[in-house]
Order: sequence, then C-alpha cells, then structure tokens
Amino acid sequence: VLTLLPCLSYLSSRLEDYAKRGNEPIEDEVQIYTWPDATLRELADLIAEVRLDARGRHTRLGFAFVYPDRRGVNVMKVVGEVFAAPDRRGPDDDKQLHQLQFQTGDFLDVAIYA
Repeated sequence: VLTLLPCLSYLSSRLEDYAKRGNEPIEDEVQIYTWPDATLRELADLIAEVRLDARGRHTRLGFAFVYPDRRGVNVMKVVGEVFAAPDRRGPDDDKQLHQLQFQTGDFLDVAIYA
C-alpha cells in the first residue's frame, strides 16, 4: 500500500507536518495499491480519479518523498512534477518509484498546483 498525502500547498512548507511519527497529516490521505515500477504519470492519473482538484489542464502535481534520515529526523526529497492533463508530457512522467529509491515506509507527499 502506497500512502499518498495530496494537498494544495508548496512542498517545502509541509515538512513540519511530518515532524512527529504517528501525527502525519491524514485528512487528505489517499492509499493506492501499486508496484515499485509505477511511474509518476500513473500515480498522477490515479490521484486524478479521486481528487477533482487534480484534473485541470494546467494543474501540476509535485511529488516528494518524506523519510527519516540517519538521525531519525524526517527529510523531504522532491522527486518530480507531472502535469495533470495526460496529453501534457514532461521529463518526470516516466520516473519509476524504484528508480527514485522509494522504500516501504516512506511517505509520498503530493502537492497540487492549480
């Protein structure tokens, strides 16, 4: 199960939301069953199926991993951005989760830019 946390905000302002394990933002949580070879485009399409705000022609979805560093402090790593419209392709569309070093237990933070 991949837990996605889509929101209408900037990625960099969300790290404090993950400061305490167990108190992550779950009000907009989306859980997706997927594989390590899933692409950011595939994830964007799945998000658009359940989130109206992720369907606009000019809407972009920004993806970031949130995971604990060696000291146990959560860090955020921006991994790509995809246009919501399937016919608008970008350089990050075909990036796969395993290529980006996504690991079980990491959070995938998704910012929706309208």
